[in-house]
Amino acid sequence: MADRNQEYPFARANDYPRSDQESGYLTEEELKRKKRIKLAIYIVAFIIFQVIVITAFSLTVMKVKTPKLRLANIQFQTLDTSTANSPSFDASFTTQFRVKNTNFGPYKFDATTVNFTYGGATVGQVIIPKGKAGLKSTKKINDVIVKLSSNQLPNTAELGSDLTAGTLTLSGTAKMTGKVELMLIMKKKKSANMNCTITIDVAAKSLRSLQCN
Repeated sequence: MADRNQEYPFARANDYPRSDQESGYLTEEELKRKKRIKLAIYIVAFIIFQVIVITAFSLTVMKVKTPKLRLANIQFQTLDTSTANSPSFDASFTTQFRVKNTNFGPYKFDATTVNFTYGGATVGQVIIPKGKAGLKSTKKINDVIVKLSSNQLPNTAELGSDLTAGTLTLSGTAKMTGKVELMLIMKKKKSANMNCTITIDVAAKSLRSLQCN
């Protein structure tokens, strides 16, 4: 009996398999590590998403664009011309001014003087009252009456040639100042410049063409 017992010695203490408790402990640590990795990935993805949103917001909503001031819908009421010894003209027409605001906030503009010139000399003026163009909209100032006269022209020689040819070309210029308001907290100064060329058909007493930039 003693010899049989010697054939099956006891296993060494350090050869026994890991207990269920130890195996479960390692699995729990592994799960925690994976959770930390996932959390880090989510945080990085959230930061990248926020950067993209802020960048897009800055390039669209918060970017302040220059409003546009334009002249439109000219309808002549009177046009009197003379090609005698001293060539001259007197005219009046109704028109519409448009303030186009493409920003994500209103544009509040100041009163603006529009100058009408012939050959560089002023032949008429009109004032656009102060107002506001809403966000992403166009403010229309209708039925503005403009009166023109060549009385102040220093030289009428060129005017006589133009009247004889039947075409009168004028310029309408203005610089509108104001502020664009964004998010009710940020105000940005912006100026809207207008430069229009008005070509008049003298014989027909009507507008031939209008170009603004």
